[in-house]
Amino acid sequence: MSNPREYDDIPGTYVFDGTHSRNGYELNMFCMSLNGESNREAFRSDPDTYLDQWSLTADQRRAVVERDWLAMLQLGGNIYYTFKLAAFDGLSMQDVGGSMSGVTTEEFAAMMIAGGRPADGNRFESEWTGAQGGDSDG
Repeated sequence: MSNPREYDDIPGTYVFDGTHSRNGYELNMFCMSLNGESNREAFRSDPDTYLDQWSLTADQRRAVVERDWLAMLQLGGNIYYTFKLAAFDGLSMQDVGGSMSGVTTEEFAAMMIAGGRPADGNRFESEWTGAQGGDSDG
């Protein structure tokens, strides 16, 4: 277990630090493997057998199978690596961002064009009044 860090108090933020890197190593290496066409073909034809090659946790494997992009980040995935899986699926960064934000791709793109999310209420959990129920997943 690592010592608390200042950024632990920022809602919806999963900093890819040393702890995340260690926790997500196998997940990230799986995603990186999709750089190779033969690996993509093997994953496409038999995902379960292909995933058996990686020492993923049960939660990581579930996140991959369900394409739970946010869970992948929470479980140590690096956005640059996990996006390789999204690209494998033919998704754009806006598709993934919308999925993680609970909005459509179009709504997510419009939000980003308009300047993104407001900082109010998204800076530190310690600033919250409890109206959001204390859910630190954003």
